[in-house]
Amino acid sequence: MVKKERIPLLPDTCFYHDEEKYVFEIELPGVTKENINLEVTERSLCLCAPRNEVEYNGCWFLVHEVKPEKAKAHFKNGLLTVEIPLAKPMRGVKVPIE
Repeated sequence: MVKKERIPLLPDTCFYHDEEKYVFEIELPGVTKENINLEVTERSLCLCAPRNEVEYNGCWFLVHEVKPEKAKAHFKNGLLTVEIPLAKPMRGVKVPIE
């Protein structure tokens, strides 16, 4: 029996951050929670989630350092939401635009 390879796909993703955390919303239609492999480091988030003939894969580099041990993930109706706190609150200087 020949094993078919899955087609790799980058999932549709929306991500943003505020002064305290990153938030990722990743669409994984047809995937079960048990098949999601999610890893977070101080500077990255990587995901692998197989479904039938497709395998969703993605790695995102994080510009701001985070606390991976404090990351939280929720999966409901094909949408994976990941919140990762920043290592230190981000505060910038407002630049006036002329």
